[in-house]
Amino acid sequence: MAKKNGNILIVDDNRGVLTALQLLLKPYFEGIITLPSPVTLPSVLREKSWQVVLLDMNFTSGINTGNEGLYWLHEIKKQCPALPVVLFTAYADIDLAVRGIKEGATDFVVKPWNNRKLVETLLNAVSASETKSPANGPNAGRTAENSHPLADTRNMYWGNSPAMQQLRLLVEKVASTDANILITGENGTGKEMLAREIHSLSSRNRQDMVSVDMGAVTESLFESELFGHMKGSFTDARADRAGKFEAASHSTLFLDEIGNLPYHLQAKLLTAIQRRSIVRVGSNTPIPVDIRLICATNRNLPEMVAKGEFREDLLYRINTIHLEIPSLRERPEDIIPLAELFIARFCKQYDKPFVKLTDGAREKLTLHPWYGNIRELEHAIEKAIIICDNDTLPAELFQLARRTGTPEASASTLEEMEMQMIRKTLDKCSGNLSAVAAQLGITRQTLYNKMKKYGL
Repeated sequence: MAKKNGNILIVDDNRGVLTALQLLLKPYFEGIITLPSPVTLPSVLREKSWQVVLLDMNFTSGINTGNEGLYWLHEIKKQCPALPVVLFTAYADIDLAVRGIKEGATDFVVKPWNNRKLVETLLNAVSASETKSPANGPNAGRTAENSHPLADTRNMYWGNSPAMQQLRLLVEKVASTDANILITGENGTGKEMLAREIHSLSSRNRQDMVSVDMGAVTESLFESELFGHMKGSFTDARADRAGKFEAASHSTLFLDEIGNLPYHLQAKLLTAIQRRSIVRVGSNTPIPVDIRLICATNRNLPEMVAKGEFREDLLYRINTIHLEIPSLRERPEDIIPLAELFIARFCKQYDKPFVKLTDGAREKLTLHPWYGNIRELEHAIEKAIIICDNDTLPAELFQLARRTGTPEASASTLEEMEMQMIRKTLDKCSGNLSAVAAQLGITRQTLYNKMKKYGL
């Protein structure tokens, strides 16, 4: 078999078709990702370097005009102009085929398809595209060895866990609105990155998102930092200065660590949010601002409200949409893909050849509780890359600290922790051993041996 091509994205609402195509195309493509709905297409396109998209023409039951396919064709081309798109339809409409090709499609395949013809069409589309450009998508121009498709820190990595996919669908729905959003989650889960993803999917993305760490703003400078000041309004005010609200007008204002804002300052923030206007320090003139507000915290705001530490009216105002990012230990199937993302990034950063995790390292990383979440994993990988002198990363390179005083850390030995993780994943996957092995990053035989060892 010749060398496999890169990644193919297949979008079709028929799950039987998706399954058949995965089996058919497995010998020809390294990565095969399927979507039963095009709703998440914009964000999926940013996650990898794609070589071709196979796009169905119809997604709404009873509607077979092909207009949906053409709409999503345009969306793909706006985001990735050089990415080849092969249209897929059950209706041999020559006019529609011609129109699709005129509007940017590379080719057209009719259902029911001929296997040989379909494969040939997709490979020809990839081949024709490669002669024009070395790569397609948001990661074009990277060298092959260190070009992991997810190594771009600007991209949100969604992973494959049900919790993250549910979050993703909600983000796709609300990003285009101006609704205020509250993002919650533990430290290191990527709250600011999610805020940037929402901003990038919004109509305000032509301007940069403005970020403020509320925990780092001193009380004395709060009003000046957020609302701006006039020249001479205080000792060091040597010139007029716009605050963060003004800077974010017509864009997105991200207030990180909103739970750290002192109670007596929360009323001033609430007033600005309600009125959609601010008054600079030293001025009496209201200045209207047009912002989309996103806040984030790792604290329990309802509990703070009950204790009188956070204003209830402010919570209601910032919490139109609530997005909770699950901890990394709640989605162990994402640990190894994230680790490989960071490996690619740091190999490139430190000018080292791409290295791979050993089976032992995969197992160790998967079983670690990661109380520091993605940030802790990132730092662990960076340290390992720096000290690694081989073409693999063994388990010994990862000296992972364990936090005490938590339920997950109550296991007295690594074996007990391992047994807990296997039992939890078995329950999550309803006893499907192949799925459990895949999520834990170990072989089915290794899983079977461990289950036998622990009496599971």
